[in-house]
Amino acid sequence: MDGKALAQRIRAEVKEEVAKLGSLGLATILVGDDPGNDIYIRRKHEAAEEVGIRSTDIRLPEETTEEELLERIAALNDGDAIDGILVQLPLPDHVDEGRVIRAVEPVKDVDGFHPLNAGQLYLGRPTLVPATPVGIMALLTEYEIELDGANAVIVGRSDIVGKPVAHLLLQQHATVTICHSHTRDLARETLEADVLVVATGRPVLVTADMVKHGATVIDVGINRTEAGLVGDVDAAAMEVAGHMTPVPGGVGPMTIASLLRNTVRAAKYRTNVLAFPSS
Repeated sequence: MDGKALAQRIRAEVKEEVAKLGSLGLATILVGDDPGNDIYIRRKHEAAEEVGIRSTDIRLPEETTEEELLERIAALNDGDAIDGILVQLPLPDHVDEGRVIRAVEPVKDVDGFHPLNAGQLYLGRPTLVPATPVGIMALLTEYEIELDGANAVIVGRSDIVGKPVAHLLLQQHATVTICHSHTRDLARETLEADVLVVATGRPVLVTADMVKHGATVIDVGINRTEAGLVGDVDAAAMEVAGHMTPVPGGVGPMTIASLLRNTVRAAKYRTNVLAFPSS
């Protein structure tokens, strides 16, 4: 499943929409100096500039207080120049992550983490949804994967991927099972999956003999090992699966493309092109 090619097409569509809407702005906030987060932020800004979205890159030192961070978010909430706000996670230990997430104006919450946006997804009325799950669903649509009645198994229950993608799959009438670190027999569950989504951050957690023949496998993991980049699923599962995302080049490009699409959606909410629910 070629996420890179689909992401390029989505970026081209977003670029056309941005040109029609006019000036759009995306602001990111990074607290601390984590090299991995720095790479993610730079890629997001490069992608935004490519499609014509103005990007504001706010870098704050590790010792930034929670109140100082909240003040920066409040200023971005109030400004008309910014359509989307993204606070890069994780935050330093002295900052209440939940409070920061709640501080972002829901209509500008392009990460889709605010309780209002999470609640809308839970109720089956998605507004702004986390980018990785949106990208996963776009891949499943692109490859015409039948979801109605399918057994979908998700390994990983994070608020960023596992839980949101479970709701999106339920809304497509899949029968959804969520597995996690306390699941007693993971292989028994994964072998039942017509659609298998693995998002744990554990290298090669799912081996080829844990994959049902002909299943669709979405590998969200990107793990740096001595052998190079590997996913959460053994690449040998390609020989068993009917469809499978590669690592890299699968879900990763789709996440960034979906973030850009979320920024356009946020701009449409802010300008009343789309109706956003009142909080």
